[in-house]
Amino acid sequence: MGFSIGLAGTRCIGTLCPPRPRPFQSLLLVLWTLLNCVLGSSAQGPGEWTPWGSWSRCSSSCGRGVSVRSRRCIRLPGEEPCWESSHEYRVCQLPDCPPGAVPFRDLQCALYNGHPVLGTQKTYQWIPFHGAPNQCDLNCLAEGHAFYHSFGRVLDGTPCSPGAQGLCVAGRCLSAGCDGVLGSGALEDRCGRCGGANDSCLFVQRVFRDAGAFAGYWNVTLIPEGARHIRVAHRSRNHLALMGVDGRYVLNGNWEVSPPGTYEAAGTRVVYARAAAPQETLHAAGPTSQDLLLQILLQEPNPGIQFEFWLPRERYGPFQVQTQALGWPVRQPQPREVEARAPIAPPPLMPTLAPDPCPPCPDTRGRAHRLLHYCGSDFVFQARVVGRHRQAQETRYEVHIQLIYKNRWPLRTREYVWAPAHCPCPPLAPQQEYLMALRRLVSPDGTQDRLLLPHAGYARPWSPAEDSRIRLAARRCPV
Repeated sequence: MGFSIGLAGTRCIGTLCPPRPRPFQSLLLVLWTLLNCVLGSSAQGPGEWTPWGSWSRCSSSCGRGVSVRSRRCIRLPGEEPCWESSHEYRVCQLPDCPPGAVPFRDLQCALYNGHPVLGTQKTYQWIPFHGAPNQCDLNCLAEGHAFYHSFGRVLDGTPCSPGAQGLCVAGRCLSAGCDGVLGSGALEDRCGRCGGANDSCLFVQRVFRDAGAFAGYWNVTLIPEGARHIRVAHRSRNHLALMGVDGRYVLNGNWEVSPPGTYEAAGTRVVYARAAAPQETLHAAGPTSQDLLLQILLQEPNPGIQFEFWLPRERYGPFQVQTQALGWPVRQPQPREVEARAPIAPPPLMPTLAPDPCPPCPDTRGRAHRLLHYCGSDFVFQARVVGRHRQAQETRYEVHIQLIYKNRWPLRTREYVWAPAHCPCPPLAPQQEYLMALRRLVSPDGTQDRLLLPHAGYARPWSPAEDSRIRLAARRCPV
């Protein structure tokens, strides 16, 4: 009697094997097994989001505001909450508010005018107060009184502070990314694409080393339409020149040297700088709206001109064809021969500077001066000056705080420091680090809250030695 093998290794004797399951029955068996596994164990992973809803109306009736959209998280029992946020905010830009319009924060403070607060029946008139730690709280100063009150969060879309780009959303100050979404952190890549990976453009970087046989204008490169992040630099007594497609020079044309500064060319701003090293540089963010021709006004042998820019991929082929057709280098008519031993005298590298109208500052050195200002100050910190702006009879510095020695009120990483007079003493140079002692100055109406560097105050270039001196002064101040 023979044996045969059935399903799952079952041995059958003769014709006594059970009938084979049909395909439909096998499918039901698999589904039944999966259902038992799902019901018999807890669900894993996060839920799923519904599609985003439509954007809401702008929170403001004029100027900048906030629009919001939301989505819901759908999850089975036992699943984790959905990752990321259920709300997304973006900046909406409406026509500018008319002159004299009441600011949004002022309107919110005014809502509490004439209403009892602070547990009493006394009422006040309220105006915004900008000196409190959280700038997205509705901090309002009682007019005619020396106190302010926080009425909770400001409404979404309120500017974080006067003139600031950030907007308050859910109690936080957020800045918009290049996609317009607040807090997204999205940035443009070198190709100008929001959130891109620099893969839609090519980086052109070369060194023009042609020594040149004649004094005059020599073509260096064509900067094509669409170029971004343009940088040019060289070290010599020669001069960079820039020409538009109409044949007119933007700078350093017709054998005349232009002053350093910012020039408008091809839809972008070109920053031209010259140092006494000698060194010249050109910078432009782009994108250029038309071609530009970069030249060198040759007066001595060329040591090399470095240039670079980013170019859309589709423009790189035409750029190569144009440069080859131009046949570098091409000189202008009526050349003059270059003589290395007797180079042509260039025009003055720098314009004649007018005498400094600011008188010298008084001498403020010494331990007594340091101790006086440290003990009488509200803030002492180490900071880098990142910007300076002079207006009327005041100077405003933007500083990046790096180390705090003393603070009676909270400080942000970026602050403004105000100094009286157009010629402050001591003066602070941009991109330099200082150890400074400041006072807090609040205007009588409470609308201005400033960090003040007094005239002949304490601001020294930071150094390890100065750090030791200020720490010693801190120990000698009376409690």
